[in-house]
Amino acid sequence: MSDIIKQIDNIELELEDNTILSNLFGINDSNLQIIEKINDVKINYRGNKIKISGNKKSIIETRKTILSLFSEAKKGAEIDEDKIRDSKSLITMNIKEEKQMDLFIQTKKRKIIPRTKNQNSYFKLLNSKNITFAIGPAGTGKTYIAVAKAVSALQEGKVNKIILSRPAVEAGEKLGFLPGDLKEKVDPFLRPIYDALYSMLPFEQVEKKIINNVIEIAPIAFMRGRTLEDSFIILDEAQNTTRTQMKMFLTRLGKNSQMVVVGDITQIDLVSEKESGLKDALKKLKKINDIGFIELSEIDVVRHDIVKKIINAYEKENKG
Repeated sequence: MSDIIKQIDNIELELEDNTILSNLFGINDSNLQIIEKINDVKINYRGNKIKISGNKKSIIETRKTILSLFSEAKKGAEIDEDKIRDSKSLITMNIKEEKQMDLFIQTKKRKIIPRTKNQNSYFKLLNSKNITFAIGPAGTGKTYIAVAKAVSALQEGKVNKIILSRPAVEAGEKLGFLPGDLKEKVDPFLRPIYDALYSMLPFEQVEKKIINNVIEIAPIAFMRGRTLEDSFIILDEAQNTTRTQMKMFLTRLGKNSQMVVVGDITQIDLVSEKESGLKDALKKLKKINDIGFIELSEIDVVRHDIVKKIINAYEKENKG
């Protein structure tokens, strides 16, 4: 690989192995287009010579991203949007290579890393706290990362069971009025959790673990009276728990278990926001050192870029 030729607004580099450029560049240069968009640069190439144009910081980060992806491609990794955004995140956050392994969550289907500084802090809390509260809007990865950590802990034998729960009352609908058996009633409320599981484990494995009760999915009411040991426990949509439900849930924690409480305090569906168990817990538990708290915002949105703009627009409207 030849050295770079720096100018104020462009960088040139040459990649020595032409055989992997199709994987690196993507079909119809789709990968290069993604790199251009997320770094706000312009990329042109002829053969294995690449020219990057833009502001100085962006073109330097783009060069590092391309070289990192080139190295991954040489090892046989498939370069796609997730791989590009992961590489970009590690470079932007300036995470040293020897520390990167501490931040990976490995599941059967993929390796998951933090995409933002707040997500990086979230990963660290998951590695160090018995109970973690993750607060933020949709798309910030708060539930997805928690499920990934749970799957990883199960695969590594650190826990014997994953327990996933949500309040069964949302937007005025009560569970008893919905048609079907318990699973059919609960499934619509837990669809985001199912989606996360299926993205990390093969479909048949998820179904088998649910049938064998290795993965238990249930409304929060089913936690009453239990002591949850050797388990990774996630409470999603926690803003819609009552104070009584939240206290009951948190006190279920048993030996060798870890708990993550996930919610968005701007999306409370209870009749009175004052009754939110999540808001109450955030006030009462802040001083307990064994409990971690992370607040995510629109800058941490990792869905489609337009989602971040939508959240930002609504927040501006609410503030106005």
